[in-house]
Amino acid sequence: AAVVHIHVRDIETGQGSRDVALYREVVRRVRDSGVDVVLNLTAGMGGDLVLDEEDPLKPVDGTDLVNAHGRLPHVEELLPDICTLDCGSLNFGEGHQLYVSTPDMLRAGAKRIQELGVKPELEIFDTGQLWFATKLIDEGLIDAPPLFQLCMGIPYGAPANPALLQTMVNMLPDGAQWASFAIGRNQLPWVAHSVLLGGHVRVGLEDNLYLAKGVKATNGQLVERAVRIVEDLGARVASPATARRLLGLKEGDRA
Repeated sequence: AAVVHIHVRDIETGQGSRDVALYREVVRRVRDSGVDVVLNLTAGMGGDLVLDEEDPLKPVDGTDLVNAHGRLPHVEELLPDICTLDCGSLNFGEGHQLYVSTPDMLRAGAKRIQELGVKPELEIFDTGQLWFATKLIDEGLIDAPPLFQLCMGIPYGAPANPALLQTMVNMLPDGAQWASFAIGRNQLPWVAHSVLLGGHVRVGLEDNLYLAKGVKATNGQLVERAVRIVEDLGARVASPATARRLLGLKEGDRA
């Protein structure tokens, strides 16, 4: 894999975390490994809002909601090559959970990421979010070339439908770099869908736990399978240096 996308979990609870110290440790370990990879840190934590059924103005357990700058302290300190920018709000699955990312939050986050010289990966969960991401580009808040990640199958965003993926690809601005993924059992077939439409690919345990029915996977096994699919389709997997060139990144680690 040319790009490594990183989340961290609270050591005691196992839940996703925004703790800068945890990101600091993981990034140090990756950079000290001697293996060249493009670092991509999530900046999506801090957008979770869970509402009380009886009193929707009252957030309940599971809420972790901060403003745009509150989602970026680890990015500001560690300066990865890439960080994510989730390009809109979403009904996140069943119940009363929302992911909140308003237009002005996104403008503020994009501006700060631009000031830091980090490449934002524009996380797109539905067509309206893609529409707004192109507005950020038009407003000068995203430097060329823009990088899109088309996220399919997450309830209740864009369904994992290859025809819809083609439509979203058709909506991308000229010169964009893009990848796409789908969750669960669609993850590995989606590698082929993305390659055949001219995109990059993403696999990993964040989106799918299985190599085959009933067979638990590791990240390494999923990457190996994805490489095989890519190469069987006549495409090539980029080196980290090539990925940096395609994405307009600086050469080498930013430690």
